[in-house]
Amino acid sequence: MPRITFGIIALNAQPFLEYNLRALYSFAHQIIVVEGAVEAARSMATPEGHSTDGTYEMLKRFREVEDPEGKLVLVTAEDEGTENRFWEEKDAMSQAYASRATGDWLWQVDSDEFYFAEDIEAVCKLLDRDSEISTISFPYREFWGGFDYIQRGRWYDYEHPAFHRLFRWGENYTYSAHRPPTVLDQQGRDLRTLKCLDHQDMKRRGIYLHHYSYVFPKQAEAKVGYYSHVNWTDAFRNNQRWLEDSYYGLKAPLHIGERQQDLQWLERYTGPHPGAIQQMREDIAKGRLEIEVRDSQDIEVLLHSPTFRVKRRLAAIYLFAFWHARRFIKPITRFIRRTFSSQEQT
Repeated sequence: MPRITFGIIALNAQPFLEYNLRALYSFAHQIIVVEGAVEAARSMATPEGHSTDGTYEMLKRFREVEDPEGKLVLVTAEDEGTENRFWEEKDAMSQAYASRATGDWLWQVDSDEFYFAEDIEAVCKLLDRDSEISTISFPYREFWGGFDYIQRGRWYDYEHPAFHRLFRWGENYTYSAHRPPTVLDQQGRDLRTLKCLDHQDMKRRGIYLHHYSYVFPKQAEAKVGYYSHVNWTDAFRNNQRWLEDSYYGLKAPLHIGERQQDLQWLERYTGPHPGAIQQMREDIAKGRLEIEVRDSQDIEVLLHSPTFRVKRRLAAIYLFAFWHARRFIKPITRFIRRTFSSQEQT
């Protein structure tokens, strides 16, 4: 087995994180969880900077009860030797687990990102067979409003079709940035410029990341609470309206994403789920796990609507045509700009 360090940043990450730890444990050389709030999420944390949903306590309990091999490393802002109990931003949190990684590979995982066990095994075999691989990006499925619905559209199919998640790791490697995740080798080279298996490679192998990011109302509300206060973008300033009109209201079913100007819609997911998610669903159904779920009646009505199906199909055709035309238009536009610019200089 390749020596893999799984790196996770977590704030109010229950119930997903506990199930994820169990799913990753047998594959891990090391699991480093960096817990706590960034400055923009102060309102979602305790005065000490920890989660309010028991995530911090669960991690300590897991380390004591379910970690016989001592794989789990828990890091908080206080462990960085500063008096500040809050992280500056997610870059700092990711760099905190990277600086403690002792594996030969660094696999970034969000608490609500899951893989099939057989897919992790297949990735491990790829890493073992090919010593030149530097990084792997994954295609993904983004679940919204429940376990049976995924998002499709501009963002997921064209603008952001891949998650950069798995990186070779070694002495003097550095985690450079969280958005997008970027690792540099000892020579300062971005690993994605070397031998990268991209999302198309993994899609051909049938290996996907399953992102359960909008399944429960608490997740949607947490995203609003965080993105409404960040200072690195203004794109999500109207998130409270998105929560009310889109997540709960479905008022614009072809624009359900947080960037409400984009064409994005829901489709039914009929495929299987990773084992940890199957266990979670069973625990919810049998009352062993109590958590608020979103009523899906309005989604079912929408997906059964012939009018919506036609609109969704037309939107998909439009995006396909627009995006492929854009690939040809952009180089022509750049050529024209360079031509006029050179003429002006002469």
